[in-house]
Amino acid sequence: MNEKILVVDDDPRVVRLVTQVLAAVGYRVLDTFSGELALELVALEQPDLVLLDIMLRDGPDGYAICRRLREFSDVPVIMLTAKARDADKIEGFNAGADDYLTKPFNSKELLARVRAVLRRTQRNEETITAPRHCGEIEIDYAHYAVRVRDTAIALTRTEFALLRELMLNADRVVLHQDLLTKVWGPEYRDDIDYLRAYIRYLRRKIESDPGSPRYILTAPGIGYMLKCQDRTPDDT
Repeated sequence: MNEKILVVDDDPRVVRLVTQVLAAVGYRVLDTFSGELALELVALEQPDLVLLDIMLRDGPDGYAICRRLREFSDVPVIMLTAKARDADKIEGFNAGADDYLTKPFNSKELLARVRAVLRRTQRNEETITAPRHCGEIEIDYAHYAVRVRDTAIALTRTEFALLRELMLNADRVVLHQDLLTKVWGPEYRDDIDYLRAYIRYLRRKIESDPGSPRYILTAPGIGYMLKCQDRTPDDT
C-alpha cells in the first residue's frame, strides 16, 4: 500500500489518532494544523487523499481551503467535522469535497471511508471510453469532463462517478442500494440520505431548474433515473 494521505486538523489528539489508524494499515501520512500549509503540501507532495477539518483556527476554514484547493488540484477530499446537518454537507460538496465524516468517528468508519474514496478514485482513472450524450449533457470519461449546454461543469470525483453510473444506465431506474454500492462501496448501501444529498447537489449543477428536474428523475422509494430524451443511436 503506497497511498499518501494528508491530515489537516488543528487538534493534536485527532491528528495523532488518525495518523496511528492510517499508518497501522500501511498508508503514508502527512499532517499539518494549518490550512495554508495544507495547500503548499498538496502542491509539493501530491497526496492521494486529503482529510480536512472544517473548523480550523489558523486562518480560513476548511470550506475555504477546499475551494482554493480545487483551483489547482482534483485530489479527493474527505471533510472532518462535528456538524451533521444536510446544509453543512451541501456546503462541503459545494466547496468540492468528495465525502463527509462526522466526529466523533471510530477507526473502522474512518478506514471504510478512506478505502471507499480511494477505490472509486482509482476506478474513475481506469475507466476510458468514448464521450456520451444525454440531451444537453455530455460526459467525457477519458478526460474526466462534463459539459452541460456547451458549458464546462466542475464536478468532484464522487459527483462524476454518480453521473457516470446514471449515464451508463440511462433511461433505466437504478435502485438506491445499487447506486450506493457502485459509487461509494458496499459499506454505504443503506445510506439513502447520503445519496439524496448528492443527487440534490448534482441537480443544482446540471439542471436548468433543479426544482423540476428534466434529467435526473426520482422513482419514489426505489431509486433514480437519468432520462435521456434526446439520445442518438450512438448513445445506446
